[in-house]
Amino acid sequence: MKESLSAGRDEFFPGFVQNFYTAGDEMVASGAVVNDSIAMCLQSDQDAALACIDAFGTTDFREDLKDVTVPTLVLHGDADGIVPFEGSGQRTAATIDGAQTVLIEGGPHGVNATHPDEFNKALLDFLG
Repeated sequence: MKESLSAGRDEFFPGFVQNFYTAGDEMVASGAVVNDSIAMCLQSDQDAALACIDAFGTTDFREDLKDVTVPTLVLHGDADGIVPFEGSGQRTAATIDGAQTVLIEGGPHGVNATHPDEFNKALLDFLG
């Protein structure tokens, strides 16, 4: 990812955003959401963007999760091809005592933007 980003932001970010909003083989975000996301990515500082790749690719929070004692909601799309539920959300929920899990059908990594009604309902139900 760092090589691709270093080689060209104008090529990297559209592909990154496409993956972010793809569920299976289907783009599930609107054109406006995709375009807005690409525009936001292009505003980033290059050094910060490269550092983000290091951070999310190498930071391990598993030990920290054991110390979480507040009510916790794990929201995840079941079609997240970037960070599949089984490798992240499911493990997070299993590690945090009493965590509630909502798995949103057809949801990609950017499930909050592609499935806002389901996402917001789950969040409001949890907070209620």
